[in-house]
Amino acid sequence: MSIHTMPQPARAGHPQSRRSRLAGFADAWLPRLVLSPTIAMSLIFVYGFIGLTAWLSLTNSRMMPNYTFSGLNQYATLFTLDRWWVSASNLGIFGGLFIVACLCIGLFMAILLDQKIRSEGALRAIYLYPMALSFIVTGAAWKWILNPGLGLEKMVHDWGFAGFSFDWLVNSDMAIYTVVIAGVWQSSGFVMALFLAGLRGIDDSIIKAAMVDGASLPTIYRRIVIPALRPVFFSVLLVLAHIAIKSFDLVMALTAGGPGVSSDLPAIFMYQFSFSRGQLGLGAASAMMMLATVMAVLVPLMYMETKGARNGR
Repeated sequence: MSIHTMPQPARAGHPQSRRSRLAGFADAWLPRLVLSPTIAMSLIFVYGFIGLTAWLSLTNSRMMPNYTFSGLNQYATLFTLDRWWVSASNLGIFGGLFIVACLCIGLFMAILLDQKIRSEGALRAIYLYPMALSFIVTGAAWKWILNPGLGLEKMVHDWGFAGFSFDWLVNSDMAIYTVVIAGVWQSSGFVMALFLAGLRGIDDSIIKAAMVDGASLPTIYRRIVIPALRPVFFSVLLVLAHIAIKSFDLVMALTAGGPGVSSDLPAIFMYQFSFSRGQLGLGAASAMMMLATVMAVLVPLMYMETKGARNGR
């Protein structure tokens, strides 16, 4: 007959008890220790500098920072400048057209690639290639392409179409649209990749069931597939809005804000007034207005996504 003995609890000084305490301590504190440098860097170099910029926007800082509080004078001055309103209206034109065009073109290319066509890998690489370039390179390339004396217009003239004209780059009324063209060319492939990943994540059985019920392919995409991409739309809108609002290098390489200030954007306004004209407080005020624009886009989108997720549950 065997005698079963109950396991004895580890004594306080037992090695197993010490190992358990050390393991519990490591589980509790190791993630905090690993994340603490990142958190500290974010607090200092992101939120700390946002706070510093907000304070400078409330001072009369010129060439050097002046930390004496002066109220909302810089904002009042900012809103009286015609150049600020030109840059803000240009942001509305550029941002609206850029986001809509990237969404439409990216979704269309993703749907085409989702049809399991030949050479899908090569086409996907071609569509994604512009995103591998920096905005400086994109701006320089399109500056050459759209130059009336060197690029597209000259090429068409050489083909014998002497009446063709495409002078948007030097036309103050159309220059901002050249920025839209270059931005859409660079970012549409990235949007396509996001939508394609979302399309490949949809259950095929739902689509097959709809086809058995007699639904056409356009109806399936309109009623089933595209609504299922709601989280992807949310991510794409955030990314594109962020790119549009902070656009600086693309515009500087393509038009430098010209002709005149016809393609000026708030990021260029902020840089030039802060570092070229020695009006640091005014530049900080414009930077805070850009941040407010980001929040005005971000907060409603996050609220709608959170509300949709709760309703989905």
